[in-house]
Order: sequence, then structure tokens, then C-alpha cells
Amino acid sequence: MFSILAIESSCDETAVAIIKDDKLLCNVISSQIEVHQKYGGVMPEIASRLHLENIGVVLKEALDKASMKIQDIDAIAFTRGPGLIGALHIGLQAAKTIALFYNKPLIPVHHLVGHIYANEFITNFEFPMLCIVVSGGNTEFVIMNKDLDFNIIGETLDDAVGECFDKVARVLDLPYPGGVYIDKKAKEGEHKFLFKSPHADGYNFSYSGLKTSVINEVNKLKMKNIPYKVEDVAKSFQDVAIDIIVEKAKKAAKEYNVKMICLAGGVSANSYLRQEMSKAFENSNIKLILPPIWCTTDNAAMIAKAGVHLYKAKVFANLDIGVDPNWKIEDFNKF
Repeated sequence: MFSILAIESSCDETAVAIIKDDKLLCNVISSQIEVHQKYGGVMPEIASRLHLENIGVVLKEALDKASMKIQDIDAIAFTRGPGLIGALHIGLQAAKTIALFYNKPLIPVHHLVGHIYANEFITNFEFPMLCIVVSGGNTEFVIMNKDLDFNIIGETLDDAVGECFDKVARVLDLPYPGGVYIDKKAKEGEHKFLFKSPHADGYNFSYSGLKTSVINEVNKLKMKNIPYKVEDVAKSFQDVAIDIIVEKAKKAAKEYNVKMICLAGGVSANSYLRQEMSKAFENSNIKLILPPIWCTTDNAAMIAKAGVHLYKAKVFANLDIGVDPNWKIEDFNKF
């Protein structure tokens, strides 16, 4: 068997994990959320500086927790993209330095591949499988017919669903990250507003209209001094944002005759999405995987898990590799 050290630095989490013989030995995360909250969102330049400050500390803590030395690691996995270019560079340079100094192979990991394979901490995959990737930067429906086989059948044409949650939260004066607070407020509200559906042809989505619809409505209410409940706006928005995902998931599952469905990405932590997906497939033969909450946010354990499959497939990179903030999941092995 073999061991992999994985580095994740795509956004505002500096993380290092070590996996050996398919056993996760550690998953150390240094979060920047408190720093970025005061700005209402992630500030890329600040994120990069904090990654630079934290990477050495997180790396040492991970090795200590795993009771391992770097020279005993078999390969170094890192997030190549997508993500913030400056943040990705910090993880890349750390991975390159270790690989060069200790003569270890480099494994470039697509961030969304990591989110998908985080579900393997729950159970083994069965194919064909529908992967619903929902996060701050992505909204994609991906069909997997086997391991490391990704076919996008639908995606957002503009804003990602997680980005929409954050921007709606901002206009409602809710803290960052907005999705968490909208989820909480929606549980106390009623569906009283009619907002534009994010529907698009096929399995695509268009969330910019929904975002604009909510922002315009709230601004109108504020300008006219019309009282409203944040909880009602949150509920009305969340219902529309999530229901279309569930609706299209049911259609895609039938069309592609899938055996399994998995949720992946930050928005997969949304309690309403998890509830509605569970209801939709509770009486079917399709197995639904809901990732553990700790795996829905960015972490290195998911990069390590994906790295295991890439190591077995001998997907390695040369030391001249660069990051790609717009890397497509279908091109996970092209760099």
C-alpha cells in the first residue's frame, strides 16, 4: 500500500491531510472565515497572504498528528484548480518544494473531483452515478460511468448557486458565509415572495436572474419602508434555488439510469437540499449519498481521497506544472 500527503488551498482554508492504506491519519484545517467576515466575502489578496503564513504550521501539525515524516510519504497531492489563482499558487509551491526536495511524485487534483470523492468516506461508489456539485463557484451535474470518468451534462450559465446564496445573504445583512445563515433563517420563515426560477434548458441552470430578483425586491421594500421578515425572504429564495436542483436530479437519474447519486460541494451542507433529496429518492432503488458535514467545506482529506485513485492510475505531473483557476472537471488528467 502507499501513503499520500494532500494540500488544499483553493480559497480560504489552508489544509493538509495524510492518508495511508486507505486510512485517513489526519486532516488539519486552518480557516480564514473570521478574517473575511468583516469584508462580507473572501478577499483574494488577503487569502493568499494567510495561506503563505499558515501552510508551514499546518503541514507540521499534520505530520505530527500522523506520526510520520515527509520522507516516508509516497506522493504529494495538491489542488491545482479551480479556485483563486493566488491561493492555489501557495499550495502548488509547497507541494513542488516537498516533491523536489524529497523526490516524490506530484499528483494534481481537481477541486471538484476532491469534493465528489469525499463521499467515499461514507461508502464505495456504484456506477453509473450522478454527481450534483453545488458550491460557491460551481453548479454542475456530472455523470460517472466508472472511476475517474467525468461527463458534465449540465452546469450554471452564469452565477453558481453558492455565490447566489452569498449575494442574497449580503443584501439581507446576514454574515458571511451567507449560505449557513440563509439556511437557518429559512427554517423560521414562510414562502411569501415569488422570485424568478433559475431554470435553463436541459440540465443547465441560470442563477443570475434569481439573485437579481431577490436583490431588487429587498431594495424596493427598503426604499418604500415596507416591513418584511428576513426569514420569509430567505425561505422564498431557498425554496426556488434548491427545488430546481431536486427537480432536475430526478429527471437526470431516470434518463441516465443511475444506481447512485452523490451531493458534493459547500452547498451540499444545506439542510433543505439534503431533506428534499432524501424525500425524492427514499422509495427508489437509487442510493443517495449525503457527504458528512465536515467534508462539505474545503479540506485536504477529500484531495487525499481523490489522490488515491489518481496515484493508482499513475496520474502524475512534472515540476513545471502551473495552477489553473478555470480547470474543467472533464480535463482532470490534462495539464
